[in-house]
Amino acid sequence: MEAEAAPADWPLDDRGVAYGDGLFETVLVRDCVPCLWESHLARLARGCRVLGMPMPAEHDLERPLAQAGQGLAVLKLILTRGSGGRGYAPPAVPAPRLRWQLSPFAPDANRWRAGVRVRHCRLRLGLQPALAGLKHLNRLENVLARSEWSDAEIAEGLLCDGEGRLVEATCMNLFWQREARLETPRLDRCGVAGTLRSVLLERLPIAEVDAAPGVLASAEAVWLGNSVQGVWPVTRLDGAGGGLLRRWSIGAVHRRLQAVAHAALGHPTRLDD
Repeated sequence: MEAEAAPADWPLDDRGVAYGDGLFETVLVRDCVPCLWESHLARLARGCRVLGMPMPAEHDLERPLAQAGQGLAVLKLILTRGSGGRGYAPPAVPAPRLRWQLSPFAPDANRWRAGVRVRHCRLRLGLQPALAGLKHLNRLENVLARSEWSDAEIAEGLLCDGEGRLVEATCMNLFWQREARLETPRLDRCGVAGTLRSVLLERLPIAEVDAAPGVLASAEAVWLGNSVQGVWPVTRLDGAGGGLLRRWSIGAVHRRLQAVAHAALGHPTRLDD
């Protein structure tokens, strides 16, 4: 296994560069300690099984943590199948390539407290159950969806699949409460199964459902979350073509889910003071 910090140039025959043949993890690191580490390792291991790649040794994955220093940082781990020559056929004996990058991080506490405005995206995610849930390197759908808006007031865009079901936001998972029941989209056809989402599913009675975007019109509360940013309450939803669809006020229900999520990440759990 070739493992090192990301160099300026990667080989052009690297299959991650050529085909997106690989996986990545984005990990919040607090004082050199990775948050939700076991969940990140479990998702990476599942991705390796699906793609037929060897799982890196844990000591290789942990190597950059000592360089993180005190405070908050984001560790991005990229695992490719390595070099493979021309053509889609993978090498019979892959030589995976592991790269990483550490970046300082400062969360946007105002989004925790005041919530965010989001919009629907026009782009529809393709259905591919074989890759559903994985954080693979093929993220062009997310790139195209994120390019749909430039308004800095809009924090995120909500994505549906090709059959009209809610899936996720461009880089966060989606949650809502309807009739006092917590729900999140089922991710068995497409989408990324976030590590924070996995923790919340373990700790709270959240139902995984198939739902059309109209479900949000009757929701009492809506959130977005991931394992780096924590949880943002949603206070306004716009349509893909612009225009207000719904507003929400932040209440105790928002803070309860946020507190459970933030306790797992070490982010502040009391945000009304």
